[in-house]
Amino acid sequence: MRWKGIHHVEFSVLEYDKSIAFFDKLFGWLGYTSFWTLDIGYRSTYYMARFPFFHSYIGIQPATSGEKLKSDEHQTGIHHIALWAKNRKEIDRFYQDFLLKNNITVTDPPAEYPIYTPGYYAVFFDDPYTGIHFELAHTPLLPSIGAYHRWIQILKNIWTKHPEWKQPPWKEAMRKLPSRDEQP
Repeated sequence: MRWKGIHHVEFSVLEYDKSIAFFDKLFGWLGYTSFWTLDIGYRSTYYMARFPFFHSYIGIQPATSGEKLKSDEHQTGIHHIALWAKNRKEIDRFYQDFLLKNNITVTDPPAEYPIYTPGYYAVFFDDPYTGIHFELAHTPLLPSIGAYHRWIQILKNIWTKHPEWKQPPWKEAMRKLPSRDEQP
């Protein structure tokens, strides 16, 4: 089983210098480290959480065309990117001390989303220059018993509306992917 997810993602942004100033503040607040390409080969600035161990980092490069994104329109392409939060308190502080303080558009304030997974807690916001939709999310390693029961109850209620499901939603949702050996 793979234990690491995305290696990195790169975004093309409008107003590159203003965007970098915004992302410097955003990722600096969250404790990321940054480096840039020194314009060797191409221009990009990177942010990573686990320096010096490259893991799931984000690149920002200047766009050559396009217009500001509108996440509520669900345009083609990436809808949003979710960043890991250490805990709920970090999300609440980030909301108060960074998002509100800097007048960043918050599309969904901090809340628990028990339908996603037990104890899931997040805030959603848009970057002010390109409109990239972000989420700062926390999933507890060991959710509380109450969070687990809320999750199960919500899924059981949804299950009653789907008689075509043969198994509970937490099993019905799982999909088998073809392994290397099963592919032509």
